[in-house]
Amino acid sequence: MRRPLAGRITALIAAGLLVPALAACGADEGKGSSAEGGDSTLVIYSGRNEKLVKPILDKLEKAVGAKVEVRYGDSAELTAQILEEGDRTKAGLFFSQDAGALGALSQEGRLAKLPQSSLDEVDPAYRGSAGDWVGLSGRVRVIAYNPDKVGEGKVPDSIHDVVKPEWKGKVGFAPTNASFQAFVTGMRVLEGDDATREWLKGLKANGKTYANNLATLDAVESGEVSLGLVNHYYWYERVAEKGEDKVTAKLHFLPGKDPGALINVAGAGILKDTGQSEAAQKALDFLLSKKAQTYFADETKEYPLAAGVTSSVKDLPPFASLDSPDIDLGELESLQETLTMLQDQGLV
Repeated sequence: MRRPLAGRITALIAAGLLVPALAACGADEGKGSSAEGGDSTLVIYSGRNEKLVKPILDKLEKAVGAKVEVRYGDSAELTAQILEEGDRTKAGLFFSQDAGALGALSQEGRLAKLPQSSLDEVDPAYRGSAGDWVGLSGRVRVIAYNPDKVGEGKVPDSIHDVVKPEWKGKVGFAPTNASFQAFVTGMRVLEGDDATREWLKGLKANGKTYANNLATLDAVESGEVSLGLVNHYYWYERVAEKGEDKVTAKLHFLPGKDPGALINVAGAGILKDTGQSEAAQKALDFLLSKKAQTYFADETKEYPLAAGVTSSVKDLPPFASLDSPDIDLGELESLQETLTMLQDQGLV
């Protein structure tokens, strides 16, 4: 049985996994200055990497008409921070790296219901079922491969194939990476804990672990491993930087609604009762606008989810063509169970 979220957050704190965010943000005894000042200041807790999103968030003050303060951190840690602060939270808007963190806040009733006009900007599959968060950009899990190591037509078509004996020592992955953990959580939702546990045993036997997606892609590039489990946009960013003729690795998009083809989203929700709702709504509208959606498409190489924007990235498969599994992204909130499973396998 799934433990209540409060218990899972307590377990994360006890394990030392959430201390950095709690220390960095520091819950005060009284109301935050943003709440006292009404909409004069909008505080955004961003689980998205500062390097990726700072350029677009820097444009928010003009759109919002108020001072904007952004605090960066890990999405799971910031979720714990918001729950720890409760009604005293300084955050007016939460910009999450993944849907699971938003699902956790929704489950605890910390997010405000969004206007239908905002919800209608995004396909129902990529927004909260309670109508309290929306996806802003999407990314798909893929298999990166080295064509010098893997023959044509030999790349696995299922995440289940990478644990077969022929791939022993040839698979790279980043178990401490939030996107990998979200994928494992999705696999648990889709196929159950027992099947996912057995798959992880096989992956550990076959794989080599790396610090992050970039290091995994580097290992594929160098031929240290033949396959790498990554998000699609890392490869496209590298191609944009170096040129496709300078990048050895290729990508394989999995068919058949395989768990390894999970589409996760970065998204945002407005925190309840912080005195920042008006500014937060303006910020959300801006992030759903053509300007921001084009930024996600062109600069971060993700899939835009709103404003009718389509990606212009060369050779990126159309979003509608992706054969991803059907899943309620809000169910990716059960991170602690995933971390426990990874710990039991000696992967984190």
